[in-house]
Amino acid sequence: MPLQIYNTLSRTKEPFTTLEAGKVQFYCCGVTVYDYCHLGHARSYIVWDIVRRYLQWRGYDVTYVQNYTDIDDKILKRAAETGQDWQAVTQTFIQAYEADMARLNILAADAYPKATESIPAIINLIRDLETRGVAYAAQGDVYFAVERFPGYGKLSGRLLDQMEAGASGRVEQLEPAEQKKRHPLDFALWKATKPGEPSWDSPWGPGRPGWHIECSAMVNQCLGAEIDIHAGGSDLVFPHHENEIAQSEAGLTPRLARYWMHNGFVNVGGEKMSKSLGNFTTIRQLLDTPLPILAGKTLHPMALRLFVLQAQYRKPIDFTDDAIAAAQQSWQTLKEGLLFGYDYGAQLQWSDYTDPDFGNPANMRIPDPNVAVQRFQLAMDDDFNSPSGLVVLFELAKDLRKAGNILSHQGETSTTSEQLREQWQTLVCLAQVLGLEAQPDSDAASTDSEDGLSEQAIEALIEERQAARQAKNYAESDRIRDQLKAEGITLIDQAGGVTRWLRE
Repeated sequence: MPLQIYNTLSRTKEPFTTLEAGKVQFYCCGVTVYDYCHLGHARSYIVWDIVRRYLQWRGYDVTYVQNYTDIDDKILKRAAETGQDWQAVTQTFIQAYEADMARLNILAADAYPKATESIPAIINLIRDLETRGVAYAAQGDVYFAVERFPGYGKLSGRLLDQMEAGASGRVEQLEPAEQKKRHPLDFALWKATKPGEPSWDSPWGPGRPGWHIECSAMVNQCLGAEIDIHAGGSDLVFPHHENEIAQSEAGLTPRLARYWMHNGFVNVGGEKMSKSLGNFTTIRQLLDTPLPILAGKTLHPMALRLFVLQAQYRKPIDFTDDAIAAAQQSWQTLKEGLLFGYDYGAQLQWSDYTDPDFGNPANMRIPDPNVAVQRFQLAMDDDFNSPSGLVVLFELAKDLRKAGNILSHQGETSTTSEQLREQWQTLVCLAQVLGLEAQPDSDAASTDSEDGLSEQAIEALIEERQAARQAKNYAESDRIRDQLKAEGITLIDQAGGVTRWLRE
Protein backbone atom coordinates (compact mmCIF):
# COMPACT_ATOMS: atom_id res chain seq x y z
CA MET A 1 0.00 0.00 0.00
CA PRO A 2 1.43 3.45 -0.90
CA LEU A 3 1.84 6.25 1.59
CA GLN A 4 -1.54 7.77 2.44
CA ILE A 5 -1.89 11.38 3.65
CA TYR A 6 -5.01 13.00 5.05
CA ASN A 7 -5.71 16.07 2.94
CA THR A 8 -7.65 18.79 4.76
CA LEU A 9 -8.84 20.10 1.40
CA SER A 10 -10.52 16.85 0.33
CA ARG A 11 -11.26 15.71 3.91
CA THR A 12 -9.99 12.22 3.12
CA LYS A 13 -6.81 10.17 2.99
CA GLU A 14 -5.18 10.20 -0.44
CA PRO A 15 -2.28 8.27 -1.99
CA PHE A 16 0.81 10.46 -1.94
CA THR A 17 2.10 11.53 -5.33
CA THR A 18 4.43 14.43 -6.04
CA LEU A 19 4.71 17.07 -8.71
CA GLU A 20 8.16 15.77 -9.62
CA ALA A 21 9.03 12.13 -9.12
CA GLY A 22 11.16 11.56 -6.02
CA LYS A 23 11.04 15.18 -4.85
CA VAL A 24 8.87 16.93 -2.26
CA GLN A 25 8.34 20.70 -2.00
CA PHE A 26 7.21 21.25 1.60
CA TYR A 27 6.19 24.56 3.20
CA CYS A 28 5.26 25.04 6.85
CA CYS A 29 3.93 28.24 8.37
CA GLY A 30 6.40 29.42 10.98
CA VAL A 31 6.20 31.50 14.13
CA THR A 32 5.53 35.16 14.71
CA VAL A 33 8.68 36.10 16.62
CA TYR A 34 7.49 38.19 19.55
CA ASP A 35 7.69 35.67 22.44
CA TYR A 36 9.07 32.29 23.48
CA CYS A 37 7.54 29.20 21.89
CA HIS A 38 5.09 27.14 23.94
CA LEU A 39 4.16 23.46 23.94
CA GLY A 40 1.65 23.99 21.13
CA HIS A 41 4.50 25.17 18.90
CA ALA A 42 6.59 22.20 20.02
CA ARG A 43 3.88 19.80 18.92
CA SER A 44 3.47 21.40 15.53
CA TYR A 45 7.15 21.50 14.62
CA ILE A 46 7.88 18.02 16.01
CA VAL A 47 5.04 16.69 13.82
CA TRP A 48 6.35 18.32 10.64
CA ASP A 49 9.85 17.20 11.55
CA ILE A 50 8.80 13.54 11.59
CA VAL A 51 6.83 13.96 8.36
CA ARG A 52 9.95 15.38 6.74
CA ARG A 53 12.22 12.69 8.25
CA TYR A 54 9.90 9.89 7.20
CA LEU A 55 9.64 11.15 3.62
CA GLN A 56 13.44 11.31 3.48
CA TRP A 57 13.67 7.78 4.90
CA ARG A 58 11.27 6.63 2.18
CA GLY A 59 13.72 7.99 -0.38
CA TYR A 60 12.29 11.41 -1.24
CA ASP A 61 14.47 14.47 -1.76
CA VAL A 62 12.63 16.93 0.50
CA THR A 63 13.02 20.70 0.35
CA TYR A 64 11.53 22.08 3.58
CA VAL A 65 10.85 25.79 4.00
CA GLN A 66 9.52 27.49 7.11
CA ASN A 67 9.03 31.23 7.37
CA TYR A 68 9.41 33.80 10.12
CA THR A 69 6.74 36.48 10.48
CA ASP A 70 9.00 39.30 11.66
CA ILE A 71 6.66 42.28 11.29
CA ASP A 72 3.31 42.22 13.04
CA ASP A 73 1.17 44.15 15.53
CA LYS A 74 2.24 41.78 18.33
CA ILE A 75 5.90 42.44 17.61
CA LEU A 76 5.39 46.20 17.66
CA LYS A 77 3.41 45.92 20.89
CA ARG A 78 6.19 43.88 22.52
CA ALA A 79 8.77 46.43 21.41
CA ALA A 80 6.72 49.26 22.91
CA GLU A 81 6.26 47.37 26.20
CA THR A 82 9.95 46.58 26.58
CA GLY A 83 11.39 49.79 25.15
CA GLN A 84 13.33 47.80 22.54
CA ASP A 85 13.71 48.33 18.85
CA TRP A 86 11.26 46.02 17.04
CA GLN A 87 14.10 44.39 15.11
CA ALA A 88 15.89 43.58 18.36
CA VAL A 89 12.70 41.86 19.55
CA THR A 90 12.49 39.69 16.44
CA GLN A 91 16.17 38.77 16.56
CA THR A 92 15.92 37.77 20.22
CA PHE A 93 13.02 35.42 19.62
CA ILE A 94 14.40 33.99 16.37
CA GLN A 95 17.49 32.94 18.34
CA ALA A 96 15.29 31.58 21.13
CA TYR A 97 13.23 29.61 18.62
CA GLU A 98 16.32 28.06 17.06
CA ALA A 99 17.68 27.08 20.48
CA ASP A 100 14.35 25.51 21.53
CA MET A 101 14.06 23.52 18.30
CA ALA A 102 17.64 22.26 18.58
CA ARG A 103 16.93 20.92 22.08
CA LEU A 104 13.99 18.98 20.66
CA ASN A 105 16.20 17.54 17.88
CA ILE A 106 14.14 19.24 15.18
CA LEU A 107 16.06 19.49 11.92
CA ALA A 108 16.72 23.01 10.67
CA ALA A 109 14.71 24.05 7.63
CA ASP A 110 16.41 24.33 4.26
CA ALA A 111 15.35 27.99 4.24
CA TYR A 112 13.83 30.42 6.74
CA PRO A 113 12.49 33.34 4.67
CA LYS A 114 11.47 36.45 6.59
CA ALA A 115 8.57 38.68 5.72
CA THR A 116 10.73 41.81 5.92
CA GLU A 117 13.20 40.31 3.44
CA SER A 118 10.42 39.42 0.99
CA ILE A 119 8.83 42.87 0.54
CA PRO A 120 9.56 43.18 -3.23
CA ALA A 121 7.99 39.75 -3.90
CA ILE A 122 4.98 40.68 -1.75
CA ILE A 123 4.47 43.98 -3.55
CA ASN A 124 4.73 42.30 -6.95
CA LEU A 125 2.09 39.74 -6.00
CA ILE A 126 -0.29 42.40 -4.66
CA ARG A 127 0.16 44.48 -7.80
CA ASP A 128 -0.63 41.42 -9.93
CA LEU A 129 -3.78 40.70 -7.91
CA GLU A 130 -4.87 44.31 -8.33
CA THR A 131 -4.29 44.09 -12.10
CA ARG A 132 -6.41 40.94 -12.26
CA GLY A 133 -9.27 42.74 -10.50
CA VAL A 134 -9.29 40.63 -7.33
CA ALA A 135 -7.70 43.29 -5.14
CA TYR A 136 -8.44 46.98 -4.66
CA ALA A 137 -6.76 49.96 -3.03
CA ALA A 138 -8.54 52.03 -0.39
CA GLN A 139 -6.83 55.07 1.16
CA GLY A 140 -3.37 53.49 1.36
CA ASP A 141 -4.60 50.00 2.21
CA VAL A 142 -5.07 47.18 -0.30
CA TYR A 143 -7.71 44.47 0.18
CA PHE A 144 -8.44 41.14 -1.43
CA ALA A 145 -11.98 40.97 -2.81
CA VAL A 146 -13.26 37.58 -1.63
CA GLU A 147 -16.35 37.77 -3.86
CA ARG A 148 -14.05 37.76 -6.91
CA PHE A 149 -12.60 34.35 -5.99
CA PRO A 150 -15.29 31.65 -6.52
CA GLY A 151 -13.47 29.00 -4.49
CA TYR A 152 -13.26 31.02 -1.30
CA GLY A 153 -14.08 28.78 1.68
CA LYS A 154 -13.18 25.43 0.07
CA LEU A 155 -10.44 24.54 2.59
CA SER A 156 -12.43 25.31 5.72
CA GLY A 157 -15.77 24.19 4.28
CA ARG A 158 -17.34 27.56 5.01
CA LEU A 159 -19.74 29.08 2.51
CA LEU A 160 -19.20 32.73 1.71
CA ASP A 161 -22.87 33.71 2.09
CA GLN A 162 -23.00 32.07 5.53
CA MET A 163 -19.81 33.85 6.61
CA GLU A 164 -21.17 37.11 5.25
CA ALA A 165 -24.38 36.68 7.22
CA GLY A 166 -22.39 36.12 10.38
CA ALA A 167 -20.20 39.16 9.78
CA SER A 168 -22.81 41.63 8.51
CA GLY A 169 -24.25 42.32 11.94
CA ARG A 170 -20.85 43.54 13.14
CA VAL A 171 -20.11 45.96 10.31
CA GLU A 172 -21.23 49.04 12.20
CA GLN A 173 -18.89 48.16 15.07
CA LEU A 174 -15.80 47.92 12.86
CA GLU A 175 -12.79 50.19 13.21
CA PRO A 176 -12.51 53.01 10.67
CA ALA A 177 -9.89 51.07 8.68
CA GLU A 178 -12.31 48.16 8.37
CA GLN A 179 -15.00 50.44 6.97
CA LYS A 180 -12.89 50.81 3.84
CA LYS A 181 -13.81 47.27 2.81
CA ARG A 182 -16.29 46.53 0.06
CA HIS A 183 -17.20 43.23 1.72
CA PRO A 184 -16.94 42.43 5.44
CA LEU A 185 -14.71 39.39 4.76
CA ASP A 186 -12.25 41.17 2.48
CA PHE A 187 -8.79 41.00 4.07
CA ALA A 188 -5.78 43.28 4.01
CA LEU A 189 -2.93 42.62 1.61
CA TRP A 190 -1.17 45.91 2.40
CA LYS A 191 -1.64 48.18 5.42
CA ALA A 192 -1.02 51.91 5.27
CA THR A 193 1.60 53.09 7.72
CA LYS A 194 0.65 54.46 11.13
CA PRO A 195 2.65 57.09 13.04
CA GLY A 196 5.77 55.63 14.61
CA GLU A 197 5.51 52.25 12.85
CA PRO A 198 8.08 50.83 10.44
CA SER A 199 7.07 51.03 6.79
CA TRP A 200 8.19 50.26 3.26
CA ASP A 201 7.51 52.21 0.08
CA SER A 202 4.92 50.78 -2.28
CA PRO A 203 2.73 51.86 -5.22
CA TRP A 204 -0.05 52.53 -2.66
CA GLY A 205 2.10 54.59 -0.32
CA PRO A 206 4.26 53.65 2.68
CA GLY A 207 3.03 50.69 4.69
CA ARG A 208 3.64 47.04 5.52
CA PRO A 209 2.25 43.72 4.30
CA GLY A 210 -0.75 41.90 5.72
CA TRP A 211 -0.08 38.56 7.40
CA HIS A 212 -1.63 36.26 4.78
CA ILE A 213 0.09 37.66 1.70
CA GLU A 214 3.52 37.03 3.22
CA CYS A 215 3.25 33.25 2.98
CA SER A 216 1.85 33.26 -0.56
CA ALA A 217 4.82 35.35 -1.69
CA MET A 218 7.41 33.32 0.22
CA VAL A 219 6.06 29.97 -1.00
CA ASN A 220 6.34 31.18 -4.58
CA GLN A 221 9.73 32.78 -4.00
CA CYS A 222 11.32 29.73 -2.34
CA LEU A 223 9.53 26.72 -3.84
CA GLY A 224 7.49 27.79 -6.85
CA ALA A 225 3.83 28.55 -7.58
CA GLU A 226 2.58 25.02 -6.78
CA ILE A 227 4.01 22.80 -4.03
CA ASP A 228 3.44 19.29 -2.72
CA ILE A 229 2.69 19.87 0.98
CA HIS A 230 1.54 22.95 2.89
CA ALA A 231 1.36 22.45 6.66
CA GLY A 232 0.47 24.20 9.89
CA GLY A 233 -1.66 24.05 12.99
CA SER A 234 -5.43 23.49 12.85
CA ASP A 235 -5.96 27.09 13.91
CA LEU A 236 -4.50 28.23 10.57
CA VAL A 237 -7.13 26.54 8.37
CA PHE A 238 -9.26 29.67 8.59
CA PRO A 239 -8.57 32.41 7.84
CA HIS A 240 -4.82 32.14 7.17
CA HIS A 241 -4.63 29.14 4.85
CA GLU A 242 -7.99 29.92 3.28
CA ASN A 243 -6.69 33.36 2.40
CA GLU A 244 -3.38 31.97 1.14
CA ILE A 245 -5.28 29.76 -1.29
CA ALA A 246 -7.36 32.71 -2.51
CA GLN A 247 -4.31 34.94 -3.09
CA SER A 248 -2.11 32.33 -4.72
CA GLU A 249 -4.77 30.70 -6.89
CA ALA A 250 -6.14 34.05 -8.01
CA GLY A 251 -2.73 35.37 -9.00
CA LEU A 252 -0.15 32.60 -9.43
CA THR A 253 -1.40 29.07 -9.99
CA PRO A 254 -4.58 26.98 -10.38
CA ARG A 255 -3.53 24.97 -7.30
CA LEU A 256 -1.30 26.16 -4.45
CA ALA A 257 -0.68 22.81 -2.73
CA ARG A 258 -1.48 19.18 -3.54
CA TYR A 259 -1.84 18.28 0.16
CA TRP A 260 -2.89 20.47 3.08
CA MET A 261 -1.86 19.03 6.45
CA HIS A 262 -2.85 20.33 9.89
CA ASN A 263 -1.91 19.14 13.35
CA GLY A 264 -4.28 19.07 16.32
CA PHE A 265 -4.11 21.28 19.38
CA VAL A 266 -2.48 20.74 22.74
CA ASN A 267 -5.26 21.10 25.30
CA VAL A 268 -5.06 22.18 28.92
CA GLY A 269 -8.20 21.58 30.97
CA GLY A 270 -10.15 21.01 27.76
CA GLU A 271 -9.04 24.29 26.15
CA LYS A 272 -6.46 24.88 23.43
CA MET A 273 -3.09 25.96 24.79
CA SER A 274 -2.43 29.49 23.54
CA LYS A 275 -0.87 32.77 24.56
CA SER A 276 -4.21 34.56 24.17
CA LEU A 277 -5.81 32.32 26.81
CA GLY A 278 -2.81 32.58 29.12
CA ASN A 279 -2.75 28.82 29.73
CA PHE A 280 0.51 28.14 27.93
CA THR A 281 3.79 26.63 29.11
CA THR A 282 6.90 27.59 27.17
CA ILE A 283 9.22 24.88 25.92
CA ARG A 284 12.09 26.15 28.04
CA GLN A 285 9.96 26.37 31.16
CA LEU A 286 8.87 22.76 30.70
CA LEU A 287 12.40 21.48 30.09
CA ASP A 288 14.20 23.57 32.71
CA THR A 289 11.81 23.52 35.67
CA PRO A 290 11.95 20.61 38.17
CA LEU A 291 8.49 19.02 38.16
CA PRO A 292 6.77 17.57 41.25
CA ILE A 293 5.23 14.80 39.14
CA LEU A 294 8.81 13.75 38.25
CA ALA A 295 9.96 13.85 41.87
CA GLY A 296 11.69 17.18 41.33
CA LYS A 297 13.47 16.12 38.14
CA THR A 298 13.28 17.95 34.82
CA LEU A 299 11.64 16.58 31.68
CA HIS A 300 14.04 15.12 29.13
CA PRO A 301 13.67 16.74 25.65
CA MET A 302 13.25 13.29 24.08
CA ALA A 303 10.45 12.57 26.56
CA LEU A 304 8.69 15.67 25.22
CA ARG A 305 9.03 14.29 21.69
CA LEU A 306 7.54 11.02 22.92
CA PHE A 307 4.64 12.89 24.54
CA VAL A 308 3.85 14.44 21.16
CA LEU A 309 4.35 11.28 19.09
CA GLN A 310 2.20 9.07 21.31
CA ALA A 311 -0.87 10.79 19.83
CA GLN A 312 -1.97 10.76 16.18
CA TYR A 313 -0.89 14.14 14.81
CA ARG A 314 -4.37 15.29 13.72
CA LYS A 315 -5.98 14.57 17.10
CA PRO A 316 -5.96 16.87 20.14
CA ILE A 317 -3.56 15.89 22.90
CA ASP A 318 -4.11 16.62 26.61
CA PHE A 319 -1.26 18.13 28.57
CA THR A 320 -1.48 16.56 32.04
CA ASP A 321 0.93 15.62 34.79
CA ASP A 322 0.23 11.93 34.28
CA ALA A 323 0.91 12.16 30.55
CA ILE A 324 4.23 13.91 31.15
CA ALA A 325 5.26 11.37 33.80
CA ALA A 326 4.37 8.51 31.44
CA ALA A 327 6.41 10.07 28.65
CA GLN A 328 9.45 10.41 30.91
CA GLN A 329 9.20 6.75 31.94
CA SER A 330 8.71 5.67 28.34
CA TRP A 331 11.83 7.56 27.31
CA GLN A 332 13.84 5.74 29.98
CA THR A 333 12.77 2.40 28.48
CA LEU A 334 13.53 3.48 24.92
CA LYS A 335 16.84 5.04 25.90
CA GLU A 336 18.07 1.79 27.46
CA GLY A 337 17.36 0.03 24.17
CA LEU A 338 19.10 2.77 22.15
CA LEU A 339 22.21 2.55 24.35
CA PHE A 340 22.34 -1.26 24.24
CA GLY A 341 25.18 -1.35 21.70
CA TYR A 342 27.30 1.01 23.73
CA ASP A 343 26.66 -0.93 26.93
CA TYR A 344 27.13 -4.45 25.58
CA GLY A 345 28.92 -4.16 22.23
CA ALA A 346 32.31 -4.98 23.74
CA GLN A 347 30.93 -7.96 25.66
CA LEU A 348 29.27 -9.23 22.48
CA GLN A 349 32.58 -8.79 20.61
CA TRP A 350 31.25 -6.47 17.96
CA SER A 351 34.29 -5.71 15.84
CA ASP A 352 33.54 -2.02 15.27
CA TYR A 353 32.75 -1.23 18.91
CA THR A 354 35.82 1.02 19.23
CA ASP A 355 35.30 2.86 15.93
CA PRO A 356 34.79 6.63 16.33
CA ASP A 357 31.50 6.54 14.40
CA PHE A 358 30.10 3.48 16.18
CA GLY A 359 26.35 3.83 16.57
CA ASN A 360 25.94 6.22 13.62
CA PRO A 361 22.71 5.20 11.80
CA ALA A 362 24.23 6.33 8.49
CA ASN A 363 26.64 3.40 8.72
CA MET A 364 24.03 0.83 9.73
CA ARG A 365 22.49 -1.65 7.34
CA ILE A 366 19.25 -3.39 8.28
CA PRO A 367 18.88 -6.82 6.63
CA ASP A 368 15.98 -7.05 4.19
CA PRO A 369 13.34 -8.31 4.72
CA ASN A 370 12.99 -7.13 8.30
CA VAL A 371 9.61 -7.68 9.97
CA ALA A 372 10.05 -4.74 12.38
CA VAL A 373 10.83 -2.38 9.50
CA GLN A 374 7.86 -3.63 7.51
CA ARG A 375 5.52 -3.10 10.47
CA PHE A 376 6.95 0.36 11.12
CA GLN A 377 6.53 1.38 7.48
CA LEU A 378 2.99 0.01 7.37
CA ALA A 379 2.11 2.17 10.38
CA MET A 380 3.76 5.33 9.12
CA ASP A 381 2.37 4.91 5.61
CA ASP A 382 -1.06 5.28 7.19
CA ASP A 383 -0.97 9.09 7.48
CA PHE A 384 2.16 9.09 9.67
CA ASN A 385 0.64 6.95 12.43
CA SER A 386 3.41 7.54 14.97
CA PRO A 387 1.62 5.80 17.91
CA SER A 388 1.62 2.52 15.98
CA GLY A 389 5.18 3.13 14.82
CA LEU A 390 6.26 3.58 18.44
CA VAL A 391 4.81 0.16 19.32
CA VAL A 392 7.46 -1.40 17.08
CA LEU A 393 10.22 0.64 18.70
CA PHE A 394 9.19 -0.25 22.24
CA GLU A 395 9.00 -3.96 21.42
CA LEU A 396 12.60 -3.81 20.16
CA ALA A 397 13.74 -1.72 23.15
CA LYS A 398 12.15 -4.07 25.70
CA ASP A 399 13.69 -7.13 24.03
CA LEU A 400 17.11 -5.49 24.13
CA ARG A 401 16.67 -4.43 27.75
CA LYS A 402 15.77 -8.01 28.65
CA ALA A 403 18.85 -9.29 26.80
CA GLY A 404 20.98 -6.73 28.60
CA ASN A 405 19.76 -7.89 31.99
CA ILE A 406 20.56 -11.50 31.08
CA LEU A 407 24.03 -10.51 29.85
CA SER A 408 24.64 -8.62 33.10
CA HIS A 409 23.55 -11.52 35.31
CA GLN A 410 24.67 -14.52 33.29
CA GLY A 411 27.28 -13.22 30.87
CA GLU A 412 25.59 -14.66 27.76
CA THR A 413 22.17 -15.09 26.15
CA SER A 414 20.50 -17.62 23.90
CA THR A 415 20.12 -14.83 21.30
CA THR A 416 23.19 -14.64 19.06
CA SER A 417 25.42 -11.61 18.92
CA GLU A 418 24.43 -11.08 15.27
CA GLN A 419 20.71 -11.16 16.11
CA LEU A 420 21.17 -8.66 18.91
CA ARG A 421 23.12 -6.39 16.61
CA GLU A 422 20.36 -6.51 14.00
CA GLN A 423 17.74 -5.69 16.63
CA TRP A 424 19.79 -2.80 17.97
CA GLN A 425 20.56 -1.34 14.56
CA THR A 426 16.91 -1.63 13.57
CA LEU A 427 15.86 0.22 16.72
CA VAL A 428 18.44 2.99 16.29
CA CYS A 429 17.57 3.55 12.62
CA LEU A 430 13.81 3.55 13.10
CA ALA A 431 14.03 5.75 16.20
CA GLN A 432 16.02 8.31 14.23
CA VAL A 433 13.17 8.50 11.71
CA LEU A 434 11.11 9.85 14.63
CA GLY A 435 13.96 12.05 15.83
CA LEU A 436 14.51 9.96 18.97
CA GLU A 437 18.21 9.64 19.68
CA ALA A 438 20.44 8.83 22.66
CA GLN A 439 24.20 9.12 22.92
CA PRO A 440 26.22 7.67 25.81
CA ASP A 441 28.35 10.78 26.28
CA SER A 442 25.39 13.13 26.62
CA ASP A 443 23.43 10.70 28.77
CA ALA A 444 26.42 9.98 30.99
CA ALA A 445 26.84 13.70 31.51
CA SER A 446 23.19 14.23 32.34
CA THR A 447 22.53 15.89 35.64
CA ASP A 448 21.01 14.33 38.69
CA SER A 449 17.84 16.29 38.00
CA GLU A 450 17.14 14.17 34.88
CA ASP A 451 17.94 10.52 35.51
CA GLY A 452 19.44 10.27 38.98
CA LEU A 453 23.19 9.70 39.36
CA SER A 454 25.22 10.04 36.17
CA GLU A 455 27.09 7.03 34.87
CA GLN A 456 30.44 8.61 35.85
CA ALA A 457 29.19 9.08 39.41
CA ILE A 458 28.02 5.47 39.59
CA GLU A 459 31.31 4.12 38.25
CA ALA A 460 33.26 6.28 40.69
CA LEU A 461 31.27 4.92 43.64
CA ILE A 462 31.79 1.37 42.41
CA GLU A 463 35.55 1.99 42.28
CA GLU A 464 35.42 3.35 45.85
CA ARG A 465 33.54 0.23 46.91
CA GLN A 466 36.08 -2.04 45.22
CA ALA A 467 38.88 -0.24 47.04
CA ALA A 468 37.03 -0.61 50.36
CA ARG A 469 36.54 -4.34 49.76
CA GLN A 470 40.21 -4.82 48.93
CA ALA A 471 41.06 -3.03 52.15
CA LYS A 472 38.55 -5.35 53.91
CA ASN A 473 36.58 -2.28 55.00
CA TYR A 474 33.28 -4.09 54.56
CA ALA A 475 31.27 -1.49 56.48
CA GLU A 476 32.26 1.15 53.93
CA SER A 477 31.61 -1.29 51.08
CA ASP A 478 28.11 -1.99 52.39
CA ARG A 479 27.45 1.73 52.89
CA ILE A 480 28.25 2.46 49.23
CA ARG A 481 26.08 -0.44 48.08
CA ASP A 482 23.20 0.89 50.20
CA GLN A 483 23.75 4.41 48.86
CA LEU A 484 23.53 3.17 45.28
CA LYS A 485 20.49 1.04 46.09
CA ALA A 486 18.73 4.12 47.46
CA GLU A 487 19.42 5.79 44.10
CA GLY A 488 17.81 2.85 42.28
CA ILE A 489 21.12 1.20 41.28
CA THR A 490 21.50 -2.57 41.73
CA LEU A 491 25.03 -4.00 41.86
CA ILE A 492 25.84 -7.47 40.50
CA ASP A 493 29.16 -8.91 41.69
CA GLN A 494 30.57 -11.41 39.21
CA ALA A 495 33.55 -13.77 39.11
CA GLY A 496 36.95 -12.16 38.69
CA GLY A 497 36.11 -9.13 40.79
CA VAL A 498 33.89 -7.60 38.08
CA THR A 499 30.87 -5.59 39.27
CA ARG A 500 28.05 -4.73 36.89
CA TRP A 501 25.19 -2.41 37.67
CA LEU A 502 21.58 -1.92 36.58
CA ARG A 503 19.41 1.15 36.96
CA GLU A 504 15.96 0.21 38.23
